[in-house]
Amino acid sequence: MRIGAIADIHGNWPALEAVLADMPSVDCLICAGDIVGYNPWPADCVDYCRNREIVSVQGNHDRAVVTGRTRGLNAMATAGVEYACDHLTDDQCRWLADLPDMRAIADGQIRIAHGHPADPDRYVQPHQITAEILGDESWLVLGHTHQQFVRFVDDGTVLNPGSVGQPRDGDPRAGYAVIDLTRDTVDTHRVDYDINAVREKVSAVGLPSTVGDRLVRGR
Repeated sequence: MRIGAIADIHGNWPALEAVLADMPSVDCLICAGDIVGYNPWPADCVDYCRNREIVSVQGNHDRAVVTGRTRGLNAMATAGVEYACDHLTDDQCRWLADLPDMRAIADGQIRIAHGHPADPDRYVQPHQITAEILGDESWLVLGHTHQQFVRFVDDGTVLNPGSVGQPRDGDPRAGYAVIDLTRDTVDTHRVDYDINAVREKVSAVGLPSTVGDRLVRGR
């Protein structure tokens, strides 16, 4: 069984399109949260994940959109949340609201969370990975940091597939990963997309210019 893993789409439809076009054939697609926020296509990204029944969890930006609580978010993030609130339908918001903080698939072999399993808002950096972060699962898939990494620990693997829509590891290309449960392997991938088109749309809709600028830097 092959699982496509994505995270932190953040309303970046051109990046998501590029990832989907580049991804090899998989049996299931999972998303480790933050479908919306920052970028100008929240509705397109929600509709794709909802209509394709992508196995998703709720990220902190997803939660901010449905609760209206932006405390702790900077001005750029708050602008993205407010934009999403204005451009999502009630049905789309209800779908985001119903997403769980964590879920398991493949008979419990894979657990999906946005941040730390004990705290969905807690960032998990690559150097912080220890065997204790795993429960009974063999694979833990996380998002939130926007940094692509794979860490092997006793009896399991911790994966962050990287951010589709706003990488922060110095590589501006959209990130994803493919887990092969039969072979017990994972391959990470990066793919180019039209960042300038996103920057132009960001400017056209009145979102902060820093949203597009940081895409160029991958930071």
